[in-house]
Amino acid sequence: MEIIEEAAKRFDSMVEARRRLHEQPELSGREYRTLDFIQSELERMGIPYIHVEQGGILGYIEGRGPGKTLLLRADMDALPIEESPENLAGPKKCVSKVPGVSHACGHDCHTAMLLGEAALLNSCRDRWDGRIILCFEQGEEGGGNIKYILRYLEEQHPTRIDACYGAHVRWDMDTGVVSAEPGPVMAGAYGFEVKITGAGGHGSRPDLADSPIDCFHAVYGDLESLRMRAVSPCAGLSFSIGKVESGSAMNVIPGELTFAGTIRTFQVEEAGEAFIREFKRILEYDTQLYHCGFEILRLNKPLYETYNNEACSRIARRAVEQYIGKEYLTQAQPWMASESMNMLLRLYPGVLAFVGIRNPVLGSGANHHTPAFDVDERGMVNGVAAAVGFALDFLRSREPVPFERRIISLEDLVNRSI
Repeated sequence: MEIIEEAAKRFDSMVEARRRLHEQPELSGREYRTLDFIQSELERMGIPYIHVEQGGILGYIEGRGPGKTLLLRADMDALPIEESPENLAGPKKCVSKVPGVSHACGHDCHTAMLLGEAALLNSCRDRWDGRIILCFEQGEEGGGNIKYILRYLEEQHPTRIDACYGAHVRWDMDTGVVSAEPGPVMAGAYGFEVKITGAGGHGSRPDLADSPIDCFHAVYGDLESLRMRAVSPCAGLSFSIGKVESGSAMNVIPGELTFAGTIRTFQVEEAGEAFIREFKRILEYDTQLYHCGFEILRLNKPLYETYNNEACSRIARRAVEQYIGKEYLTQAQPWMASESMNMLLRLYPGVLAFVGIRNPVLGSGANHHTPAFDVDERGMVNGVAAAVGFALDFLRSREPVPFERRIISLEDLVNRSI
């Protein structure tokens, strides 16, 4: 079977599915029409499925005989972003019809690709042994819905999962190239929110006030240097402040200030924890210096980095070379964004691959989570071929897949969020 040719045969149906989803995007936890569409497509293909309440859909394809179990995963939710009808080169071929909501991250592509993979694998199920689980995840952008899938898989699922595979389209990779590198490929993340409390006053006498704005200025300056002072230069880590709220009049020094942001790292348990310890010391020192107090309103257990298993990565990269072509295998830079698939990869060996959708002629190449984001739909063909190639090679492979579960407990894992 020529996998790339079989994937290409399903291009039109994938484009139709992707555009249908793109025009009717739904936010995290509200993917009602999307769920109905996925279910109707699985029913049309004769693939049995279940709906894990609030978590998503699990479809099942049985091979010709007993074997390993592989989970293929895609996400489906959209973002609260007003889409621009223009991409980087001109009008888009497909635009959201829902005001203020759009698939500005590519999850419509992910769902369309998994439906294409389902169709291809289902059509040749008499050629492979084992079981494929199709996982359509709800609420990835919200970060919390995957816990319902994980609990079901760990506590109620009848068979052990031997590996998992997912794909994410990338704005900065040319159409059709695929990356499946081992190790950390997407960052872990902390979300924080802090309130600084001082003593307000009139702008004419700042000496009689304890300004939380002055205190925040000191905190922010110290945070900017903290990356160099407390984190190894070999560790990838960044932080950003996305919200600052204080005051309402130009001549009044406010009594409170709230700021919030995120910390991203490929080494949560090393660099991330070191940064957080020093962050708290800075808050204590600077607030005392400026006669203010502070309260950490939010600092959740962080999401872990998304970590690809070395053996699974090797199978995935070989599949790209064999079924698509060596020229389509690339080595993408690790991505500082975060992904809920980090939790699946803590439980099971597997890979999150990246699929390129950048085409300057078509105008795709704007960053994710921006109004101009767009995709070159042709990239979905190679995305499907890479996934199916990995699936078939993994199911028949006798290569050992060393793996150690990297969790404290399931509850600890599912209670992590930005």
